[in-house]
Amino acid sequence: MHDSVSDIGQIAITVSDVEKALAFYRDALGLPFLFSPAPTLAFLQAGTVRLMLSTPQGAGTVGGNSVLYFKVTDIEAVFAGIVGRGATQERAPQLAARMPDHELWIGFVRDPDGNLVGLMEERRGST
Repeated sequence: MHDSVSDIGQIAITVSDVEKALAFYRDALGLPFLFSPAPTLAFLQAGTVRLMLSTPQGAGTVGGNSVLYFKVTDIEAVFAGIVGRGATQERAPQLAARMPDHELWIGFVRDPDGNLVGLMEERRGST
């Protein structure tokens, strides 16, 4: 019997305008759109985690969400592409930490509501 949690199934992001946020997460970030049961809700897929975009509904503050870090490969190219598709550049990718078996690179953009969105790449071997 399992009495503990495991994987994250869904993360909710509080936004001011679901349509505007959906355009960012779907078009700029390239996350697959799943469904939108109401104008105030939209769902996308981020790997094995479902992302819910929602206007404030009793909880959550626009622009005051936790930071999501999306795994990428070739962080400079992905960052440039996302900024080129309309994301606000916050911090260009840079080396954040050297681990025994890889380098951790991090960059940041902001969504239309000012929520910080992190990009992370674990670089192994010579680049």
